[in-house]
Amino acid sequence: MTADQAVHLLIVDDDERIRGLLQKFLMRHGFIVSAARDAAHARRLLAGLEFDLIILDVMMPGEDGLTLTRALREEMATPILLLTARGEASDRITGLEAGADDYLPKPFEPRELLLRINAILRRVPSEPEQNGTPKMLTLGPVRYDIDRGEMWRGADPIRLTATEAALMRIFAACPHEAISRAQLVEDLGRDKGAGNVTSQERAVDVQITRLRRKIEADPKQPRYLQTVRGAGYMLAPD
Repeated sequence: MTADQAVHLLIVDDDERIRGLLQKFLMRHGFIVSAARDAAHARRLLAGLEFDLIILDVMMPGEDGLTLTRALREEMATPILLLTARGEASDRITGLEAGADDYLPKPFEPRELLLRINAILRRVPSEPEQNGTPKMLTLGPVRYDIDRGEMWRGADPIRLTATEAALMRIFAACPHEAISRAQLVEDLGRDKGAGNVTSQERAVDVQITRLRRKIEADPKQPRYLQTVRGAGYMLAPD
């Protein structure tokens, strides 16, 4: 995505009033906004259009937001921001484990939603440079192209969410150096959101766990994305 491209958002919420209010608010801030009333409607829109970010309500009749998030993560890496009436840390962790990039408890100020959207979009890898030789990190059978922000296992691409891609950029910038959870919270732009420090760091732990599943042969005994006791996490490429 380049700076002059309009960002296309998809809002999925069964509440017609909320859909309308969010659509008008976000359009006033320069976004192209489509809206879906339920998961089935969202699937039809996603089949024909490309979106830069999906804003998805968790509590919907029929297929709920968590189920839809898990299904979409099997097919695409489009960032997903969950809206949830359940503000407990365990509920937010469940959303992240399902594949969401961020969460926002209801009720919320529209301005905070705008800040969360922009923070997620900043984490999305930019278009790769066409010139120069890409730098590559090797993680066993996995290759990570630093310049392009792309990951491969053999000839097969590995889909990274926006947050996973942001984590890889952070770690790739200083391989073999431990980065604290607090620093990761700050670098991911989560330090200015709602929630206490413990829940924010726990959310980072969840993202690390998801990333390890894509990198490690045995995520429970990580070789490449290591935990450094008392210091945080470290990427240790070959």
